[in-house]
Amino acid sequence: MKIGVTATGKDLDSQMDPRLGRSAYFIVVDPDTEEFEAIANPGISAGGGAGIQAAQALVKQGAEAVITGHCGPNAFDVLAAGKIKIYQASEMTVREVLDLYKKGELTEISTPGRANRGKGSR
Repeated sequence: MKIGVTATGKDLDSQMDPRLGRSAYFIVVDPDTEEFEAIANPGISAGGGAGIQAAQALVKQGAEAVITGHCGPNAFDVLAAGKIKIYQASEMTVREVLDLYKKGELTEISTPGRANRGKGSR
């Protein structure tokens, strides 16, 4: 299984980025082995459609789940069409987010826009 986490840097100790479309990187990680790859977000400098480009990149990477702080409607539609679950978290490292995911303590985003703050949100 692969999980995509929006991130400000290129490793598991990087801060999670709360933005999907404008995050600098995606850390695509196997939660069981913690093997990961840092992918530069192709949508970061887009004049428009950043969320769509970001979501398409995550689909292309084979992510089965995405963890971010906010998912706009266009990115949400792309991820939903790819049957990718979206989880909300904020203000922690990618490693901390991964631990919460493994424990089942993240809130799934079921509608586009800002999710209600719940478990996994600080």
